[in-house]
Order: sequence, then structure tokens, then C-alpha cells
Amino acid sequence: MHSPALRLIGRQLGSALVTLFLVSLIIFAITALLPGDTAKLVLGQFATPDQVAALRAKLGLDQPAPLRYLQWLGGLVTGDFGVSASNDMPVATLIAQRLPASLLLAGVTTLVSVPLALGIGMISAMYRGRLADGALNVVTLAMVAVPDFLIAILLILFFAVQLGWLPALSYISNIHGIGDFFRVYAMPVATLCTVLIAQMARMTRIALINELDSPYIEMARLKGVGPVRCVLVHALPNAVGPIANAIALSLAYLIGGIVIVETIFNYPGLASLMVDAVSNQDLPLVQACAMLFCAFYLLLILLAELAALLANPKLRTR
Repeated sequence: MHSPALRLIGRQLGSALVTLFLVSLIIFAITALLPGDTAKLVLGQFATPDQVAALRAKLGLDQPAPLRYLQWLGGLVTGDFGVSASNDMPVATLIAQRLPASLLLAGVTTLVSVPLALGIGMISAMYRGRLADGALNVVTLAMVAVPDFLIAILLILFFAVQLGWLPALSYISNIHGIGDFFRVYAMPVATLCTVLIAQMARMTRIALINELDSPYIEMARLKGVGPVRCVLVHALPNAVGPIANAIALSLAYLIGGIVIVETIFNYPGLASLMVDAVSNQDLPLVQACAMLFCAFYLLLILLAELAALLANPKLRTR
């Protein structure tokens, strides 16, 4: 019984590794095509040709592109991401300094958005076609349509500029207690949650409605089971797979949305580090950050597949 499940997991892992390899080719090719010279940008306009040539040799930019790619790929496999050109520090050290902050922001956003989205989706499914369902559909659709950067700007204008309740910039160094934590994270988390909640709620509603239209739910209703019990006890366990997939796909939005949020609120995370690296043409740092974001996305997709596997006995025996 476990053999088909293990084969399915193995196929998913193999597919993820092939995807990472292809993404590494694309990332390396795109960064290699960036205009300008990294060595000249780091040293400044008054650098001598000898200084530029020495830095290019140090960074390996004087070598052919295929050789540079193989060396970079080998470093990725061994955990050596290279040296940051603009910071003159190992890329792994810079990432280790910023990654916990991004993971904390994503974790707090997940803890807030997932329960709210599941609740909204279940309420909308239970009262399908009624006033509550229509109102929630309008609200979630509006939340999806509004760009996240606009939400962030409006929050800053209202809560930071007009009311003065929250800081416009999220400085982690200013956190000295639980109150400071909520003040610093309130607007970044609210910005990310707005779209996440709307997406997950709408997909949860669809998954539950598909189950509520099933014959076994009709039989439960004929036996006098209430709508809340039908959703929580009968429909929800069978919709775990689609809902988990919806949550994973929605949380993948964090990979793109967190870049905008960290930049607007000056949050010291991995995404803002990547934005600075792009501005400075720090190729090793850009490449490492891009690969990490892709790896996080594939991890979410893999977790969704595993959730669907655990929830569906047919997949475990396929």
C-alpha cells in the first residue's frame, strides 16, 4: 500500500529537482544578460582598468559563461553561494541574516490569513446563494482586484500619516515587547493578508461546494443533519486535498507579494536584500535569492501534493 505512495512522492521530488535545474539555467542566463559591468559598478567610475580586471578575476567574470554556470551550480549543490560583489561577504552569510525576518513575516501572515480564509470560505459555502454568500463574494472579489502596493500605500496614509497609530516603516530593531511587535507587523501583514484571504476563501468555497453537491451530503441532509455539521464533519474532511492545494497556491503569492511589501515598508528581509542586489548588479546575490524563492514555491507545491495524497486514498493506491 505504501509503495504507490512512495513512487508518487518520488515522482514529485524528481519533478521539483528538474524544475530547479531548469530555473537555474534561466536565472543564470537572465542575470548574465543584465547591462553594465558589475566590477565597474562596485569600484566606481574612478577605478583603473587594472582594478576592474582584478575584481573581474576575483568574481570569476573573466571566465566563459558555461564554466561560470557549472561552478555556480556546483556551489549551489554544496551550499556555497559565492561572494557578494557589493558587500564583499559570503552570500550565504547575508541570506542567513535576512532569511529569518522574511520567514517570520510569512509565518505571521499565514497564521492570520489561513483561519480567516477557511472561515469565510465555509460560511460562504454553507449559505450559498444567500445574502451572506453574495456579500462575501463581492468583498473577496474586490480584495483580489486591488493591487497590494495600493493597499500598502493606503494603509500608510491612513494609519501612519493621518492617525499616527502605526509606524510607516517596519524597523525590527524597534521591537521591545508584544505591543511593538504588533505595531511593526500590523500593516505589512494586513497588506499580504488582503489578497491571500480573498484567494483562499474563494477557492475553499469552490472546493466545499463541490463536496456539498455530492450524493452522500444529500443523504446526510435527508437524515436531518444541519448545514454546519454537513460542512465540518462530512464535506470538510473530503475537501482537505483541494483546500490544501488552494492554500499552497495562495501562499505562493507571498513569494511575489513579499517583495513589494518589504520594499514599501523598508522591512529588512530577503526580498528587500534581493531588490538591493538587483540595483547594485550583485549577480551572485541575485542568483541565490532567486533560487531560494523558486525553491520555496516548489516546496509549497510539493506540500500541497502530499496533502492531497494523504487525504485521498485513491491516490495512495494509484
